[in-house]
Amino acid sequence: MAKNRMLQFVTVAKETPEKRPANLRAQDFHEIYREYAAEKAAEQAGRCSQCGVPYCQSHCPLHNNIPDWLRLTAEGRLQEAYEISQATNTFPEICGRICPQDRLCEGNCVIEQSGHGTVTIGSVEKYITDTAWENGWVQPIKPQAERTESVGIIGAGPGGLAAADMLRRKGVQVTVYDRYDRAGGLLTYGIPGFKLEKPVVMQRIEQLEEAGVQFVLNCTVGVDISFDAIRGQHDAVLIATGVYKARDIAAPGVGAAGIVKALDYLTASNRKSFGDEVAEFDSGALNAEGKRVVVIGGGDTAMDCVRTAIRQGATSVKCLYRRDRANMPGSQREVQNAEEEGVEFVWLTAPKGFTGAASVEGVMVQRMRLGAPDATGRQSPEVIEGADYVEPADLVVQALGFEPEEIPALWGVPELAVTRWGTIRADFRSHETSLPGVYAVGDIVRGASLVVWAIRDGREAAEAILDYLAQPAQVAAE
Repeated sequence: MAKNRMLQFVTVAKETPEKRPANLRAQDFHEIYREYAAEKAAEQAGRCSQCGVPYCQSHCPLHNNIPDWLRLTAEGRLQEAYEISQATNTFPEICGRICPQDRLCEGNCVIEQSGHGTVTIGSVEKYITDTAWENGWVQPIKPQAERTESVGIIGAGPGGLAAADMLRRKGVQVTVYDRYDRAGGLLTYGIPGFKLEKPVVMQRIEQLEEAGVQFVLNCTVGVDISFDAIRGQHDAVLIATGVYKARDIAAPGVGAAGIVKALDYLTASNRKSFGDEVAEFDSGALNAEGKRVVVIGGGDTAMDCVRTAIRQGATSVKCLYRRDRANMPGSQREVQNAEEEGVEFVWLTAPKGFTGAASVEGVMVQRMRLGAPDATGRQSPEVIEGADYVEPADLVVQALGFEPEEIPALWGVPELAVTRWGTIRADFRSHETSLPGVYAVGDIVRGASLVVWAIRDGREAAEAILDYLAQPAQVAAE
């Protein structure tokens, strides 16, 4: 009788892929986790308890069939594991790297709740898809039949690319418009290479290009082309722009040189990794080398900034956050990685202003304490009077999150309905907006959120668009 390869969690301990030593990984932008060996991936996948009601799957925004591809990995059937993973997720190798599994699938693993340590779902997902690329199992996108209908997608981030993939597989003609010179959105320019190496993103974009998806880059809607022109050229339009407007600090001295926005800082660093000429980096304006760096914020973008500054050779890197460690929105795993690499977190602090004349010299910091819970249930930070101090700084990075741009005004479409937060109002199932044949997905609808939710939205919207295109009388009438 064959040995049962599953249910090994009682005898096999949780083991994550080895991390490169902090002193070595802090010198480059390569990913910090080593790859599983085949036997280790199979061993860790075999820890799955094969739940009858898999909480990991139900807490995954894409509802990935996690127990099945874990079982297939444990049995050495990696190509089948990849095919099941790919069936529900357009970019499993990306989600395996950057999803906050500790808050989603792994955080809801049944054996984690029972004290045995979670199955390392994200690492296995990354392993099987990387193996699929290496072995040529990732098939080109070849629609069975070409269709005449076309869809214009505004935004080449994860939501737009996921929709492009789904639509192209059905033979729809797809054109993607993006403001940057490379597709990928935040996957390309917002997330550092130590979390997501750029060839991983580029190979998916190349797959879409080879499938016939047209990319119109360096194209800002409302400037280089009008939204009405895009609508006129296509049978349906998908808005997947993301949210790029940075939240600013309202404090004295905020306009001084050396106080920069997180996305500008990260984009400059990522451009250098592509070998681009980046004047603001070369001048030192967006380069932390030799500087005392202060990053303000507690989300994943702040974590990306502090870890980037370490790699650029900052003399010190401190992160100010107005709540404590337990209440920060960023991944605890990322905080641990940052601390290992030399970042100092200064909890319960907030900027009051900035010192310096020609350029920033310091951050006026006010100490905080946690008071009564607010409407969301989180304790509100309160200022401790008389406890202010100045933190010396040569470079300050604002990482306070992002807000939507005023798209109806920028694009000249006042009839495009938005919410009171400025996000586009769209049906939560079909993703259709107030304009017929126009859909919206991802952060421009949800507000700043996760890549995996954008992928889900893009896939759902593609299905709704296909249904819309199947109504020729309605399309012809519009």
